Amino acid sequence: MTLSTRNSYFKGGIFLSALFLFLTIVGAYAAFQAYAEAAVNAGMRPHGTINTLLAALPGGNPSTYVPLLTTIIAVVYSLSGIVLIYYFFEKTQAPEVFFFGLFVISLSFELLRIMIPLRELFPFHPMYLMSGTRLMLFARYFGLCSLFASSLYAAGLDAQKQQNTFFILFLFALVVAVRLPIDSLVWDSTFTLWNGYRNMLSLVESALAAITLLTFAIAAYTRASRSYVNIALGIFLVLVGRTMLLTSDTWITPLPGLLALASGTWLVLSRLHREYLWL
Repeated sequence: MTLSTRNSYFKGGIFLSALFLFLTIVGAYAAFQAYAEAAVNAGMRPHGTINTLLAALPGGNPSTYVPLLTTIIAVVYSLSGIVLIYYFFEKTQAPEVFFFGLFVISLSFELLRIMIPLRELFPFHPMYLMSGTRLMLFARYFGLCSLFASSLYAAGLDAQKQQNTFFILFLFALVVAVRLPIDSLVWDSTFTLWNGYRNMLSLVESALAAITLLTFAIAAYTRASRSYVNIALGIFLVLVGRTMLLTSDTWITPLPGLLALASGTWLVLSRLHREYLWL
């Protein structure tokens, strides 16, 4: 993939993230009064190790407006992150950055969680709610797969086949999102519709995250580069921050999630820029 083609993807991501931020602000303003009712009607809390630990802490109870705050944080992070990537890597060929940029862009799709409180005010057809949820789940799986692809390129995968990898990941995430059974009447306290195979998908996501970290660690060893050790640490922080923002519903999580996501992104981008600056 040429620099020009890659930068075109980034420019499209900047436009998309900016549009989604605008829609998030408008949607949040319109749906704000319906968040309390939507929270009362939530049928469950999200599962996962982090949420189980948080539930046992003081202040670990679900809060109505945490999903709104984490949604805004995710979309703002997406826009600011892709702008920084484009600015610092516009003239730098770094294969890992393309897929990390796709991960950053994917978080802007979290705005679709606002559809659930919006439906409390405007009873649109459930088909639109299910379609929006599938699109959001597609973005989540595509983003996680993009991080995995980034680790493969760090370990030495042929950089000339980036577009082929992009389409494979796109199709994989699309098939998973389309095939999942979704209940339009049940959602959890993060305002995500219930979907089938949650436990199985959680195991797959955990395994994919672990393999991604391991692959970056292997890249650090094979390249004998201290930068990739820091990049692996940054990816770990990014994954922790992402999990906190996407799957938690307590006031304990937004600030630590943002700090983990921001510091991890800084580690990844600063060390990649240093690694490729001299090539």
